[in-house]
Amino acid sequence: MTARGDRLRLGAVVALLVVLHFGLRPWLGSPRVAPDFLLLALMVYAIRARPGRGAMVGFLVGLLGDAGFPYAFGSAMLAYTVVGYLAAWGKAVFFADNPVVAAGFFFGGVLVRDVLVLVWGGHAEGASVLWQLGVWTLLQGLTTALVGLLILVVFRNWLHVRLAE
Repeated sequence: MTARGDRLRLGAVVALLVVLHFGLRPWLGSPRVAPDFLLLALMVYAIRARPGRGAMVGFLVGLLGDAGFPYAFGSAMLAYTVVGYLAAWGKAVFFADNPVVAAGFFFGGVLVRDVLVLVWGGHAEGASVLWQLGVWTLLQGLTTALVGLLILVVFRNWLHVRLAE
C-alpha cells in the first residue's frame, strides 16, 4: 500500500466522521450525550500525526466546532488544539492497539476537551460545572469511546489498526 493511498483512506474516514457530526448527531437525541464525531475525527487523525500537525488540525476542528457558539468563540479552538497535541504526543506513550486503551484514549479526549471548554469558555458556574463534568461529560465520553471503537473495528484495514484480542 502506498503512502498516498493511506492518506486518502485516513482522509475518507475523517471526512465521514465530520459528515456524521453534522448529519447524524442532531438526530441522536441530546447533544450532551451523543458521541462527538468531530473529536473522534481529530483523534483518529492525531494519533497518526506529529504533535504539531495534531495541534493544527485540532485548531481547525475547534474553529469548525466554535462556529455554532459565537458567545464563547475561541474556547473550543483552544481545547481542540490541546487535545490534538496531546493525542499526537500520547500515541508515543500509550500503545493504542489495545481496545481498552483506545476507548480510554477517546474517553480522555472528551474529558480534557470539556474541562478546557468549561474553564476557558465560562459556560457554567458552581454546581452546574460539577453536574456537567460528573454526568454529561461522562455519558458523552462513554458514547464517544464506544463509537470510536466501532470506527476502529469497521475501518481497521484502512487505518492499519491491529486491535489485540
